[in-house]
Amino acid sequence: MDDMLKNLATYGYLVLFLYSLGGGLLALLGAGVLSFMGKMDLGLSMSIAFIANFIGDSLLFYMSRYHKTEMMEYLAKHKRKLAFSHLLMKRHGSWIIIMKKFIYGLKTLIPLAIGLSKYSFWKFSTYNALGALIWTVVVGGGSYLFGGALIEGYKMVSDKPYLAPVMLIIVGGSVWFYLTQATKKH
Repeated sequence: MDDMLKNLATYGYLVLFLYSLGGGLLALLGAGVLSFMGKMDLGLSMSIAFIANFIGDSLLFYMSRYHKTEMMEYLAKHKRKLAFSHLLMKRHGSWIIIMKKFIYGLKTLIPLAIGLSKYSFWKFSTYNALGALIWTVVVGGGSYLFGGALIEGYKMVSDKPYLAPVMLIIVGGSVWFYLTQATKKH
């Protein structure tokens, strides 16, 4: 366990950056808990996660805006989810750029859908930066503040390993069910 913590403290910032390019929720949670334990610096972790998350979504927007033909091969498999993303954009406006940071499954599709539209890059970047900041403070700060409870939860799951797959199936199944129902033809 000590070797793992030492490796995370050594390479944790690089892992946090790379993982935050595509989402980074678990990496930022881990960085917050490691900061609580004194193994990482909270401010540096949150800064790295903010920058990487902002860059990742900006790259998705850029790729769908300027490389549509290459992206259409990928997006052909996700037409309903892409249409759902456009519907969310119409329903909630620009705030969906902030809200999607917290909704698994939409984090990738929303920037791609917005990039395919005529939405302003500068307006997207403003909301993207605001969303990344809120996401970083809520997830990173929350995991730091509740680090003790998260460590106790980890100990409980490690004592009863059968709980982890059950919880994973419940959470993953709920997300899958929601996205399936939300994108279903009516």
